[in-house]
Amino acid sequence: MHPDHFWHTLEALVASCPLTIDRPKGSPHPHHPTVIYPYDYGYLENTHAGDGQGIDVWVGSLPDKAIMAVVCTVDLAKRDAEIKILLGCTPQEAQTIVAFHRGSSAAALLLERLRT
Repeated sequence: MHPDHFWHTLEALVASCPLTIDRPKGSPHPHHPTVIYPYDYGYLENTHAGDGQGIDVWVGSLPDKAIMAVVCTVDLAKRDAEIKILLGCTPQEAQTIVAFHRGSSAAALLLERLRT
């Protein structure tokens, strides 16, 4: 299957589900007040991720809120793995988001969408 199919299917999912930003840029993490969200962070309503919550979404500063990448995360402490969708993020914002998800027990990998 061609990789474009993945991105088009993900676009259809994002387009069909309302986005809720529950952690705006600059807000603290609810359980770790010293951890500050560098960009708007939320979830797609009516979806389910590995943690049982909605699929996570980061929203960057670009006016075009197209999907530019996903971040795959693995957290040994929480014993979970998820994807986070990046909408309208610059390459620098994407790197900041990846760094946000890396820690002593967590790893993150950026999968960028190649535009042809």
